[in-house]
Amino acid sequence: MIDFTLTSEQKQLQETARKFANEVMAPVAPKFDLEHKFPTEIIKQAWELGLLNLSVPAEFGGTGFTTIDEVVIGEELAAGCVGMATSMIANDLSFLPILIGGTPEQKKKFVQPFTEKFGFSSFALTEPNAGSDVAGMTTTITSDGDDYIINGSKMWITNGTHAEQFSLFGKTDPAAGHKGITCVVVPGDAKGISRGKPEHKMGQNASDTIGLTFEDVRVPKANRIGGEGHGFPIAMKTLDASRPLTAIFAVGLARKAMEHAAAYAQERKAFKQPIANFQAIQFMIAEMAMKVHAARLLTYQSAQLVDRGEKSTLVSSIAKATAADFAMEVTTNAVQVFGGYGYSKEYPVEKLMRDAKLIQIYEGTSQIQRMVIAREMFGGTSTSGGMT
Repeated sequence: MIDFTLTSEQKQLQETARKFANEVMAPVAPKFDLEHKFPTEIIKQAWELGLLNLSVPAEFGGTGFTTIDEVVIGEELAAGCVGMATSMIANDLSFLPILIGGTPEQKKKFVQPFTEKFGFSSFALTEPNAGSDVAGMTTTITSDGDDYIINGSKMWITNGTHAEQFSLFGKTDPAAGHKGITCVVVPGDAKGISRGKPEHKMGQNASDTIGLTFEDVRVPKANRIGGEGHGFPIAMKTLDASRPLTAIFAVGLARKAMEHAAAYAQERKAFKQPIANFQAIQFMIAEMAMKVHAARLLTYQSAQLVDRGEKSTLVSSIAKATAADFAMEVTTNAVQVFGGYGYSKEYPVEKLMRDAKLIQIYEGTSQIQRMVIAREMFGGTSTSGGMT
């Protein structure tokens, strides 16, 4: 039986997240975007409300939310400001490898502290010359007694400036391609870590994004997640599980652009009547509604597969690519509905258009998603990941 009705608990979560997005995030989003400012205090308020660390099970101090719960919350946060929302869910992306491949002791050590005290953790997979081509990473993890020595660089690391911990992927066997990739947890204060300056991006400017350099960084082997060479499947399962949240960010952002466009069309007059009376505008708004609803339903299906423990690679990639591409189209058309004002920073839709572009790029570009979809359709396997 298929049921698209939210439970009473999910409706409460939705209302809590929507209120936070509307009252706390949205009013200051333009300022944080313009100043490229990281919203630490806002994210801390979200943590206090239980809107952070959404994927952590109750046994490790978390809320025990399902993936469906997470996407219900995620849509609202993204509608408030997708840049802030990206930094809000970065902990979940970092925790997923540990929750997927770690022991109970590791989950308690590396995940539970963030439910007890506010802090940031980052997912470190992408490199300057290895984004979509995960197998091409060159970061090395070399055995030295009871420790590993890490050397290499990572790029586009969300919350990297503030992270107290990294879920890092590198090669314990560089000659083995993707089969030589291993995951380790690296403390943020480990000697030998250099953090770059925040990237000056087109959009999502409230999200912190930096490069990292690891130079003879020593971590105990007890920090390894899974066995040596098990990092690639852990990374791919992580991305499968996280893509519903990325997709729903596109939905929330597109919905907000649609709402702005519909409201403006009823206020703006041309030829002595609201432009909403013109079929050209009506069709644009209708197309927006069609795309937002379709993307949301696809995302819900992908989240449901994750919750059931079923293989979600195909549907998660379809949802992410569809939602991201639709968001870019919806926000572009929202700017068009606003006309010249849409191109001005005095109005909200130009920011939404800039923010939308990144969703077509991070956690696997729209082109990489199509590669994954095609390979799944033909029964193959993918060694592609994406900017994270």
